[in-house]
Amino acid sequence: MPKLKTHSGAAKRFKKTGTGKIKRGQATMRHLLTAKTTKVKRHLASSALVSKADHAKISRMIPYA
Repeated sequence: MPKLKTHSGAAKRFKKTGTGKIKRGQATMRHLLTAKTTKVKRHLASSALVSKADHAKISRMIPYA
């Protein structure tokens, strides 16, 4: 069976944890930050986990992560 290609855009956005879950960054931190409170910005800066519905799709895009 041939090697699988990694989706390079997905490889930059997602990382696998030690237990096999997939981490992602959170949106809404690019611009218009003056309107957001410090608390909101602090919580958005942390990473989150990919939902169960998207897990299979993303793990296909990063097979060797």
